[in-house]
Amino acid sequence: MTMSSSEPAPVKPVVTLFETYGAGASYVGPRVAQALGLPFHRQAFSSEQLEAEEERREKESLLSRVFSAMGPGYAGPEGGAVPVAQQDRYELAVENTRIVQEEAAQGGVVMGRNGAVILAGRPASLHVLLDGPVEQRVARAAEETGIARERAARRQKREDEVRAQMSQDLYGWDPRQPHRYDMVLNTGSLSLDECVAIIVDAVRVRAGQVPGPAAAAPAAAPPG
Repeated sequence: MTMSSSEPAPVKPVVTLFETYGAGASYVGPRVAQALGLPFHRQAFSSEQLEAEEERREKESLLSRVFSAMGPGYAGPEGGAVPVAQQDRYELAVENTRIVQEEAAQGGVVMGRNGAVILAGRPASLHVLLDGPVEQRVARAAEETGIARERAARRQKREDEVRAQMSQDLYGWDPRQPHRYDMVLNTGSLSLDECVAIIVDAVRVRAGQVPGPAAAAPAAAPPG
C-alpha cells in the first residue's frame, strides 16, 4: 500500500539529550541514533572549547566570552569580542532554534541546544536527561578523555554552570531541572548500555513502532 500525495509524511522520531558533565551522553547518544537508524546531531560546543575559552579569559566573564566566541552561528568559538546584549541573545536563540528544528526534521538524537524546550510537544519526540552523582561523573569523564581527575572536576564545575546559565539567558529555563523531560536516567546506578536500551525502547513505543505494555498484554480471562 503506497501513501497518497495528500497524506502527510510520518514524523521521524527525535530524542533530545541533555547531560550534566560526565553523565555519559557522548556514549549513549550515538548508540541510540545507530540503533534507531537515524542521525546523531552534536551539541553546539564541546568541553574542550569551553576550557580553551577559560584559558583565554582576561577581564570578561566566562559566559560573555563563550557567547562572543560562539558568534551568530552558535557553532563554536571563532574568536573576537562581541558585546553580549539583549539583541545578541535574541539572535543566538533564533539561530539555535532554526538549527534544532532543521535537525528534528531529519529525526535522530539532538544533543543539548535546549532541544527539550524547543521541541516540547512535538510528536514522536522523547526528552531525556542523563545525570548522576558528581564523583562518578567526574571519574567517568576523566577516564573517557584521558585527563586527570582534578582537571575533570574543574571542567564539571565550569561546564554545568555555564550550560545552565546559557539556557537561562536564552530560553528562560534551567536544563538541570527534571520537569521538562520525559525521562531522567541516573548513570551512576544504570550502565550506559542499559540507558541506551531504555531510551531506544521508549522511543519506539512513543513513535508507535511497537505496542506499549498495556497494548501488548492479553486481555484477562473472565472469571470462571
